[in-house]
Amino acid sequence: MTHSDHHDHDHGSELSEAELRVRALETILTQKGYIDPAALDVIIDTYETKIGPRNGARVVAKAWIDPAYKARLMTDATSAIAELGYSGRQGEHMRVVENRPDLHNMIVCTLCSCYPWPVLGLPPVWYKSTPYRSRAVIDPRGVLKDFGVELPTTTKIRVWDSTAEMRYLVLPMRPEGTDHLSEEALAALVTRDSMIGTGLPLNKGNAR
Repeated sequence: MTHSDHHDHDHGSELSEAELRVRALETILTQKGYIDPAALDVIIDTYETKIGPRNGARVVAKAWIDPAYKARLMTDATSAIAELGYSGRQGEHMRVVENRPDLHNMIVCTLCSCYPWPVLGLPPVWYKSTPYRSRAVIDPRGVLKDFGVELPTTTKIRVWDSTAEMRYLVLPMRPEGTDHLSEEALAALVTRDSMIGTGLPLNKGNAR
């Protein structure tokens, strides 16, 4: 069962008007030879997996080391995230949900692809896909297994349904043995998927 504050808004079509315009412009520029589709794919991937999610990773790392900030984040995520300079369109109404040993949270948008751009960058293709949007609700444990995440049977999985009125960010559990790491080093452990709930943070052995 999914959770959301409201889900009676108009999600619209699979692609927003802005996305349709971008697609059309991309097609024209490609046909005229102004851009290389392969190079564009690399740029998009960089924003999906590296540049965009760094904002969210900094939010998570600060919450891990600063109890007062975490308290603000859990009470008013939009304002707490804005404290770090991350705000704007697609992130006006944010809520942070915290993972615990007995509870794992996962984010989906069942009707389209609402996504917190200011903290996670561009949504990955799989997040917008129909199979993910439907299976995340019906079989979240199976979806996690597909992503290589197998949780204890005692861990409950809660699926949160993002909407135009409310977008969610998962606060993953801090990896054990990271007490000595700086905030910057901790941020390097936070992956995009761990903030969506389809992954876990890197362990300390992978930190650089």
